[in-house]
Order: sequence, then C-alpha cells, then structure tokens
Amino acid sequence: MTKSFKCEIVSAEEGIFSGEIERVIATGRMGELGILPGHAPLLTELKPGPVRVIHDGGQEENYYVSGGFLEVQPDVVTILADAATRAHDLDEAAAEEARQQALKSLNDKSAELDYTRASAELAEAAAQLRTIQQLRKKAGKG
Repeated sequence: MTKSFKCEIVSAEEGIFSGEIERVIATGRMGELGILPGHAPLLTELKPGPVRVIHDGGQEENYYVSGGFLEVQPDVVTILADAATRAHDLDEAAAEEARQQALKSLNDKSAELDYTRASAELAEAAAQLRTIQQLRKKAGKG
C-alpha cells in the first residue's frame, strides 16, 4: 500500500494547496473524516471548519473551509471549498465581530431579518473561531 496520495484544496477564487500527503482530516456532514491512502471512493458535503493536512513525517498544515465538498478517488483527494484559507491567516477579531453581529441580528425582533442568512453567518463565524482555538490548543497557547 502506498504511503501518500495527492490532495488538492481549491476554493472558488484560487487553488489553496496541491501536493502529496499522508492523511487529510475534515468535517463532513456526518462528522469528522480521516482519509488515508487506499480509502474507498467517496463524495461528501463538508461543514464549515478546519481541514488538517498531514505530510509524510508528521508535519501538519491547517486550513479553514466555509463548506463545500470532499471527493476521494483512488489516487487523489479533492476538496472543493466555497471559500478556503490557511488557518493561520484567519482573523480572530473579525470572526468574533461577525459572530457578535450575527447574534445581534438574530436577537433583534424588530428588524426585518433573513434568519437563514443570519444563522449561516453565525455558524461560519463560530467555525472560524473553533479552528483558531484548535490551532492555539495544538501550539500549547490555550
């Protein structure tokens, strides 16, 4: 069995990552997925949150996706994200501000509101904050 496979993370704007890896971990609709070489073909929807890419030797890179799809083929795993960024590029203050704004919108009974949109914005901000917290925990800073 091979020790690595090709992985591509692509957003609507650009390619974020392309390379040979040992493992990828992401959150699908039904929960967390760990993909290793030789994984059965799969197509699943991704929830907003972190994507962990582990290289040969254990080096790990972290990304944030706002949703999308993960496709597993025999020699390549492709993540087609609505939006994606390197996790260390996330702005914690902006994510917290977005979370506060979404909560305020949801709680404002007098305003005309698209609850679906406000709920989606709240979920995305919370997912970004979770990603930042996981990185901080791994680095021993939290």
